[in-house]
Amino acid sequence: MLVTTTDYHTAGEPFRIVTAGVAVPRGRRVVDRRRWAIDHLDGVRALLCREPRGHADMYGCFVTPADDDAGDLGTVFFHNEGFSTACGHGTIALATWAIESGLVVPADGAAEQPVVIDVPSGRVTAIAALTEGRVGAVRFQNVPALVHDLDVEVAVAGGSHRIDLSYGGAFYASVDAADIGRAVTPEHLPSLIAHARALRAAVDRDHALVLPDDSGARGLYGTVFYDRLGDGHQRNVTVFADGQVDRSPCGSGTSARLAVLAERGELAVGDTLVHDSIVGSRFLGRLLHAARGADGTVRYDTEVEGRAHPTGHHTFIVDPHDELRDGFLLR
Repeated sequence: MLVTTTDYHTAGEPFRIVTAGVAVPRGRRVVDRRRWAIDHLDGVRALLCREPRGHADMYGCFVTPADDDAGDLGTVFFHNEGFSTACGHGTIALATWAIESGLVVPADGAAEQPVVIDVPSGRVTAIAALTEGRVGAVRFQNVPALVHDLDVEVAVAGGSHRIDLSYGGAFYASVDAADIGRAVTPEHLPSLIAHARALRAAVDRDHALVLPDDSGARGLYGTVFYDRLGDGHQRNVTVFADGQVDRSPCGSGTSARLAVLAERGELAVGDTLVHDSIVGSRFLGRLLHAARGADGTVRYDTEVEGRAHPTGHHTFIVDPHDELRDGFLLR
């Protein structure tokens, strides 16, 4: 078995794009293709994410057709535990790859190029800035973000935590790192991972989180630990899936944070959040629009901006005689 990929990083977070050697996920829409991939491509996901080909914090995707002719491509995201519904850093990388690979061809002299991508949580539109044909920053308008609940007390072993629950393509818990005596720094990362695991188990035990999209997915996806650095400026690390750590400021998590900050009156429409990561990279999150629906919930249109860069092209071999051919994870 041979699988080829093109790898990128977005603000430090890896993204592995499968380009050949694997069946294209089947189904009428991307949400259907995600379900098909869960049933038929989980082994490929695992071997690409696990050692020795990957690592416990690897992320990637299978490329699919768009849902209709208005889209440029679709995608099924994957990580160390399974298949996610949203991935902001992956969206930025995919838009960059689509242009650099020739899948999307900008007009001569264009300063920007839109790339329309269907993801399991919905349709997102990325806008890539171009300089002499070269891709620079990419901003994407995410699916609408919303707040599920603020100031939720979650009981865990040894006490309780106060969290905010919000959606930005997946559900996230927001936690002020100072509230648990920590900071978003590498030396505190093992403790933050442990806290995230406990919080996820407790939230899924006590709260029925059903994603407001067609994916059929449930539950808490990630925990965003943040430090306040100033007005409109925060640093965060997001722990998601099976203790996986986002090196970037987390794109869909940034959308979820924008909804919380808007709900608390800390950001207004038109404002920008400078969102730094644990490794010092940066996204810009913008609050574009807010509208209250018939159910009383405010939905926020958000935009997240960052940069992606290629890191390599790979041909992975699966030797049937290799006793570790399916890979393994060490944390």
